[in-house]
Amino acid sequence: MTSRRIGRASSAAADLARGLGWFGIGLGAIEVIAPRALSRSIGMRRRGRLVAGFGVREIANGAALLAADDPTPWIWARVGGDALDIATLLGALATTRRRRGNAVLALAAVAGVTALDVACAVALSSVGGRATSHRDYSGRRGMPEPPQAMRGRARDLEVPKDMRIPKPMRPYSA
Repeated sequence: MTSRRIGRASSAAADLARGLGWFGIGLGAIEVIAPRALSRSIGMRRRGRLVAGFGVREIANGAALLAADDPTPWIWARVGGDALDIATLLGALATTRRRRGNAVLALAAVAGVTALDVACAVALSSVGGRATSHRDYSGRRGMPEPPQAMRGRARDLEVPKDMRIPKPMRPYSA
């Protein structure tokens, strides 16, 4: 893959990440504003607080995606949140009969968004897809001179008087 194609792929993935961030903020706002109505519509009675908590998670993750220089870890966090959403909806399918169609529809929607999240996360995690800048310290050695010039220096070191152990604190010599 040429560097130009890598750049376009990472740019498209970054744009998708940004879009998913805005989507998460919008979905989270709906979940926070009307948690009871949303949970009731998919057959999850008395789960309003859970839905509101999921909304807060969506808003926080969306804001982090939009603010981050490297959205990769935040997209993977979305994938984890999607797994939690799917598990919750599967539990709702097992218990609800009245609104099973709505729960199936919600599960299909979450599965579709999960597919987008996974595709974006994989694209951002691929080689050349991440926008990270790591410093290279491999040439550093922590000494002011090359190792050959430093050899034997510690042998000739005389401890200054102000750094010596005071006489009352020295161990007994038997």
